[in-house]
Amino acid sequence: MINWGIIGASTIAKQWMINAINHCTDSQVVALLSQSPERGKAFQEQFQIQRIYSNLHEFLAHPDLDVVYIGTTNEYHHPQTLASASAQKHVLCEKPLALSLSDAKQMVEACSTAGVVMGTNHHLRNAVTHRKLRQLIQENAIGEPLAVRVFHAVMLPPHLQTWRINNPNAGAGVILDITVHDTDTLRFILDDEVESVIATSSTQGLGQHGIDDSVMGVMKFHRGTLAQFHDSFVIGHAGTGLEIHGTEASLFATDVMTQRPIGSIMLRRNDHIEPIELPPPYNLYERAVHSFNQAVLGNGQPAATDHDGLQSLAVALAVKQSADTHQMIRVQYA
Repeated sequence: MINWGIIGASTIAKQWMINAINHCTDSQVVALLSQSPERGKAFQEQFQIQRIYSNLHEFLAHPDLDVVYIGTTNEYHHPQTLASASAQKHVLCEKPLALSLSDAKQMVEACSTAGVVMGTNHHLRNAVTHRKLRQLIQENAIGEPLAVRVFHAVMLPPHLQTWRINNPNAGAGVILDITVHDTDTLRFILDDEVESVIATSSTQGLGQHGIDDSVMGVMKFHRGTLAQFHDSFVIGHAGTGLEIHGTEASLFATDVMTQRPIGSIMLRRNDHIEPIELPPPYNLYERAVHSFNQAVLGNGQPAATDHDGLQSLAVALAVKQSADTHQMIRVQYA
């Protein structure tokens, strides 16, 4: 049994991660670290967690702790990952890995030096819809991909309208919260890397202190594919989706940029529209946990690796720079 500890009594931990870890037959949550004694106690009672901590080093000293899931706000990912690696704990970290590429690289290097597995919690690539899109492109179902359109503009739920829209020190804003997910999803589906970006952002009703709550832009991939994206915290009626247009056909994926295992895919060639049969859906986070558990046991790698987290962060930072400077930015991975 692989014993997990949760850092941060967060919404994602409560709604998705703890249940996903406990649902897997080879893992369980045994400890939680929270700065709020009240939230920690509530989590302990709801999920029957053995021990609740308020001190990081005491938490990491919990007997038999194998894996740490870091679900705190973005500015804490770096120090908490370094401490976890130093304590010889495997790390699954929320996206974005850090607020700077240098900090993220230091996190990756620390885990590598410690000989522990590190992954990034990019959940979308675990969806059957996105995995099917990747398969179809690899099978040349649409020919050469030329253009992509991503619709990831949603209404941020009231209970999440906190640091994401008002705390610059935590990496607030739609780009580090949503565009970073778009990046990983497109990298996964297209099996390609982003070369350059151009973007513009705006504050359209929720963002405070000049924090962007909406962004539009274009990513150019190394093989020439252009990807248009619209990400927002203030659009309540659009739904989400993804279109991939190739030399031979187009794919239309509806309601797929979501945590829930839903969505459908249609293939269009000329005037013929064909629904794509999908495997049975499964919980995205359960697949992420299962893959991570297997990596800890020496079988494969996490669904999204530390390298994937570095790449998506580099692109998101380039998007932010482009929006701030009104210039096209070449992505700096080094």
